[in-house]
Amino acid sequence: MTGSSHSLQPLVSVHQHNIALLFSNYLISQNIESAVQIEDEQFVILCSPERYEQAREIFNEFIENPHDVKYQQAAWQSSETTNIVQNGPSFISTFKQQFLAHAGVVTLSVFALCWLIYLGSILGWQMTIFNEIHFFNKLSVAHFFENPFRLIGPVFFHFSLLHIAFNTMWWWQLGGSIEKVMGKAELIQLFLLSAIVSNLGQFIVSGPNFGGLSGVVYAVVGYVWWAGWLAPEKGLVLSKAIIGFLLFWLLLGFVDVLPVKMANTAHLLGLISGCFLAWLRFANPAKHIEK
Repeated sequence: MTGSSHSLQPLVSVHQHNIALLFSNYLISQNIESAVQIEDEQFVILCSPERYEQAREIFNEFIENPHDVKYQQAAWQSSETTNIVQNGPSFISTFKQQFLAHAGVVTLSVFALCWLIYLGSILGWQMTIFNEIHFFNKLSVAHFFENPFRLIGPVFFHFSLLHIAFNTMWWWQLGGSIEKVMGKAELIQLFLLSAIVSNLGQFIVSGPNFGGLSGVVYAVVGYVWWAGWLAPEKGLVLSKAIIGFLLFWLLLGFVDVLPVKMANTAHLLGLISGCFLAWLRFANPAKHIEK
């Protein structure tokens, strides 16, 4: 951008870093000075005071469909890079700040527990850990009270680096957005519902030998997908391309053409759980009026 960020005026704040950068770059492509500033764990989009009203109108159109091709193309074609206004931190501190700013305590706790269990597994305790947290061998009241953690335990166990990296990346991105926008209680509810439903369904189909956060990941995908459809003003959005890719991946698992064994039932039930909870939350417009 040209000019100093001190001459810019706050326009709007959003919860998602990528959305803030995309819109700010689009403003620059429209010859409107812009920058992104981190404040109170949110991303504030700044713009030229002289073009404030125009920028506001553009944002109102943008937020309806932020993944429209015209925004992507204009941002790429912009000859300048959006500034992130900070007081000169290092790359590591910047990454740490943005990583923590995007995700709340619930998101980070699940993220950390998955990685701690994975590290324990690769250090030689894989079977010991799996035997302690895998789903019940048999559904009964006695087994439940013996170790109730087994009801959700499998979601924390991963079998490969690619497996855990894929799952925790999506969990951090989408779970973090849900927690920031809807609060800790909402994400906890979504996590528990999808973990229990997907684990139970997968056990019924294939027995207790499964693991991974994928069912919960599909739940946060479904939640954000339907939230973007039913309550776009919340800013929880996924592009149609990403939704299509994940649904296609789900379909590939069911037709059994992939080289790895997929927990297809867990994925499907997780997706349904997330869509269902978002529908309960947002189907009635009166329930999600901005406070």
